[in-house]
Amino acid sequence: MPLSLNEIRERARAFAKEWAQETSERAEAQSFWNGFFDVFGVKRRRVAVFEQKAERFSGSKQGRIDVFWPGVMLAEHKSAGVDLDAAYAQATDYFAGIGDAELPRYVLVSDFQRFRLHDLEGDAAPVEFKLADLPKQIGRFGFISGYQARTYKEEDPVNVQAAERMGKLHDALKAAGYDGHSLELLLVRLLFCLFADDTGIFPRQAFHDLIDQRTSVDGADLGLWIGRLFQVLNTPPEARQKTLDEQLAELPYVNGKLFEEMLPLADFNAQMRGLLLDASTLDWSRISPAIFGSMFQSVMDSKARRNLGAHYTSEKNILKLIGPLFLDGLKVELDKAGKDEKKLAQLHRKLATLKFLDPACGCGNFLVIAYRELRELELEVLKRQFATQQSVLVRVQDHVLIDVDQFYGIEIEEFPAQIAQVAMWLMDHQMNLRVSEHFGENVVRLPLKKSATIVHGNALRIDWNDVVPAVELSYILGNPPFIGHQWRDADQMADMTRIWGSEGRFGRLDYVTAWYRLAVDYMQGNPAIRAAFVSTNSISQGEQVGILWADLLARGVRLHFGHRTFQWTNEAKGKAAVHCVIVGFGLTDAVPKRIFDYVELKGEPHEQIVGSLSPYLVEGGELVLPSRTQPPHGYPLMTKGSQPTDGGHLILDPEEREDLLAQDPIAAEWVKPFIGGEELINGSMRYCLWLKDCPPSALRKMPAVLDRLEKVKAARLRSSTASVREWAIRPSLFTQDRQPTTSYLAIPRVSSERRTFIPMGYLEPDVIAHEKLIIIPGATLFHLGVLTSTMHMAWMRAVAGRLESRYSYAPAVYNNFPWPDISDEKHRTSIEAAAQGVLGARAQFPDATLADLYDPLTMPPALVKAHAALDKAVDAAYIAAEKAAGRKPPKLSTDAERVAFLFERYQALTSLLPATKQKKTARKRKDPVA
Repeated sequence: MPLSLNEIRERARAFAKEWAQETSERAEAQSFWNGFFDVFGVKRRRVAVFEQKAERFSGSKQGRIDVFWPGVMLAEHKSAGVDLDAAYAQATDYFAGIGDAELPRYVLVSDFQRFRLHDLEGDAAPVEFKLADLPKQIGRFGFISGYQARTYKEEDPVNVQAAERMGKLHDALKAAGYDGHSLELLLVRLLFCLFADDTGIFPRQAFHDLIDQRTSVDGADLGLWIGRLFQVLNTPPEARQKTLDEQLAELPYVNGKLFEEMLPLADFNAQMRGLLLDASTLDWSRISPAIFGSMFQSVMDSKARRNLGAHYTSEKNILKLIGPLFLDGLKVELDKAGKDEKKLAQLHRKLATLKFLDPACGCGNFLVIAYRELRELELEVLKRQFATQQSVLVRVQDHVLIDVDQFYGIEIEEFPAQIAQVAMWLMDHQMNLRVSEHFGENVVRLPLKKSATIVHGNALRIDWNDVVPAVELSYILGNPPFIGHQWRDADQMADMTRIWGSEGRFGRLDYVTAWYRLAVDYMQGNPAIRAAFVSTNSISQGEQVGILWADLLARGVRLHFGHRTFQWTNEAKGKAAVHCVIVGFGLTDAVPKRIFDYVELKGEPHEQIVGSLSPYLVEGGELVLPSRTQPPHGYPLMTKGSQPTDGGHLILDPEEREDLLAQDPIAAEWVKPFIGGEELINGSMRYCLWLKDCPPSALRKMPAVLDRLEKVKAARLRSSTASVREWAIRPSLFTQDRQPTTSYLAIPRVSSERRTFIPMGYLEPDVIAHEKLIIIPGATLFHLGVLTSTMHMAWMRAVAGRLESRYSYAPAVYNNFPWPDISDEKHRTSIEAAAQGVLGARAQFPDATLADLYDPLTMPPALVKAHAALDKAVDAAYIAAEKAAGRKPPKLSTDAERVAFLFERYQALTSLLPATKQKKTARKRKDPVA
């Protein structure tokens, strides 16, 4: 068991007194350093060597390092009065002969009476102090004692290195036939031992030394030693044999059932032994349990290991959820408590009663970080209580009330479930060290008596009350799986049917929504529970809002906070970026409500306090828009373009068009431009065979065209969709023909989120619109003006779906849009004139594509000015209508203000519709061919 800080200080005083008069380097240096390490309860021979040979940068002859602790510390010792600058220069001169993996972080130089410590990874200047002041400075040597505050980088190289080394050991054991549950549990236990070796759970390097010193080089007896080690760790000291090997006897009793199960002995060889020793040379005190757990899980999958680090959830992103869910509120309570002992004690008791559930916990990232933050709050409470008591806080361990048994998880895979439980113990130990560091008294929870409850099972098929009764729980949190409806396997489809039923359109929902539904059902047993999930952004955009939130709101759900779309990722190479939202909710209301918006998807959020929060994660009340298939009365119908379903044989690129016309010149009449969103925006060209009015006599004179039609027929016959196969008898026609006979307004279905405006424009009827275009036949300049205005763009950004982060426009965006009430014709005329001004500004740049014109960096000033004039005209129409109705004119200076106003207008307009009519228009018409 490690020494307490108070014990270390007493040893430091004795050490300083013993060596107060020593001056000769050669005579006593090694005794001095043995005594120095003993101050911290560490046997020098376990961690460092004397007189290590090393090459020098300076090119002089090979030297000897006075004290070398690979990867941690190098010490250079001189006689009293020698220049310490020269000693430091000599110490760093040895770096040329040290491998990268063993380069030290710290350089310590001394002349008996002075110390100077250099932290080569820190920003602070070196610290120099006298031998007599060593008791005051022991906190600077936390890397020796184990009492060291750590800040974990999201991708600290040591986390990656540790996972890689464990991955190699995993592969070697698996290749030898040691696999499955036994291998997974063995690796989890080894992880604990490696961590324990460097953090004071075990005597320093006890595990490493046992492997290095007691096992044969060929690894033949390593499995036996490890098996014996596990037995010892599972045996209380009083139950151990008195003749137990000394190196085993010094190891603590761990308990917690971690070492309870008997595993088959693993047969190691020299290579495997080397891999384990290689892993043990890392400084495992620098491992972050929150990050390493997911990395460690990835060692089980060779494909995942190639993108090592791509699968963990970064601490920064976890804090985005737990902050508004519970942490921010607790910090406010702490601030209000101040130094009031009664309020602090009340808050402390509250912290100790909170319980948390992650029903898709993986390796426990969310639980680990939540636990750490809760312990940090408790430590601050204890500091304040201790400060106000004006007395020494004794038996500090009795005052640490928060423990891992306040945390619960459900995980479908066994291995990450085991990692999650161990990760919680590791974080508990790290936080105990933090408390010990501050109060100078050991806080060690060994043997392990409490543990997080991590249930191995399918969270969608078990009763969460069997994990933790709802009446006891405080918060639900986590990051359930991101799986769209088209990617689910048979088991996941069955899960969705079990939870949502087979009626309605619930099958369109993402898999993550099953956790929302079960959370809401579970909350019925305790409406005080609050929850937050990371989710795919599709649940707050497009058609899923109307399906999911209409159901949840009807069950009493209230939204508390939301992070709008951002990129859920980390800093690892090969990272998997997913565009996500975070939604906080419960069955009781929350005040205030908070929206976190992102100017840049990878940037920092901007917080907005709002009075109401929509499922679209904008201000505007708990309103969901139906999937209307009809526009408001008097407005033209919007639909998507035509779909060929042809196997690609009716479609031509420019080169194919030239080849076809060279073979069949008369086909020129039937080859038309074929424009989708890509072509509209970027100005590229495709063509199609548009043969709906082509007489059979003309077709028979075009053999190259007939050849293509034969291939269309064959492609349709191969389709798994019956309605497509039926169209095989009409190979010359598109399966879905929506081509207008007049000019039409074209809007790309998908457009970059970088653009302030979705590029849209008019096309003629002989330009065939692809299904990737949204079209409005007969749209006037008034319609163009309103649709391309900032007002409509704000609405679109709030309610449209997304493809990744790009805007995905759909007719429902248009059909639900609250148009301005143009009772004064001058406003219509003003909008039309401004829309024409936009078209005129575009025409000034005939060689520019819409992509060029609407790129935020290249948008011409003339076009910027024209859009500003258009926005002024559209805003004026809305403001005038509000004034005419006797209502207060809205503020329309920001997207948030525009959307809040538009939602109010939508509610006012739809409240006037008969209920039957609203239901009728909400039905979704199915096209004959999907």
